[in-house]
Amino acid sequence: MELKDTVAVVTGANRGLGWHLATQLVERGAKVYAAARRPETVDLPEVTPLRLDVTDEESIRTAARTASDATLLVNNAGISTATPLIAGDLDAVRLEMETNFFGPLAVTRAFTPVIEGNGGGAVLNVLSVLSWLHPAGLGSYAAAKAAAWALTDAAREELAPRGITVSALHVGYMDTDMAASVPADQKADPADVAAQALYGIETGQPEILADEATRYVKRSLADSPNAA
Repeated sequence: MELKDTVAVVTGANRGLGWHLATQLVERGAKVYAAARRPETVDLPEVTPLRLDVTDEESIRTAARTASDATLLVNNAGISTATPLIAGDLDAVRLEMETNFFGPLAVTRAFTPVIEGNGGGAVLNVLSVLSWLHPAGLGSYAAAKAAAWALTDAAREELAPRGITVSALHVGYMDTDMAASVPADQKADPADVAAQALYGIETGQPEILADEATRYVKRSLADSPNAA
């Protein structure tokens, strides 16, 4: 997919990886709708701020009507509450699933006819190494990202006949607010991750593995759970 002259909607574009994705898309000649729950927090030049709350279906429908020229959707918005599945608060588990799984699903459903009507395009889902690695302390986040991985694979098959490719970006810790407590030497540069993601979209990669930890975990998927 040629990114020059693409019309992109990037959710969670007001900070972190979303900010870098939106910035680099503009640099490549794309028109960008920078989506956020509070569009006034978007501080990027040359973008169109767009109100979009991935847990609010009316907000999603309104955003799809506004960004009616979109050809690329980046499902980047997400949260992590560090909630275990058994001992943790069930409302927090539900919130993570609503935001990290049902949110991208609802946004993709809303924008699919838009992208198809504009001649086809692409969807990128920002996932995680925890799509495959499921530590107990982050059980709710891992469960939601695992579900989003399944969503990505199923949607890829479903949307291919409609001229829409679907890619997954998997990455470990990045130097963003979500990983503020993680030592710097364990975090990837979000600008580099964004560049890899956009290259993956351009070249039609179904999965983009953005750091060595993620590539190692993916190679280890066939190992016994007792090997961890």
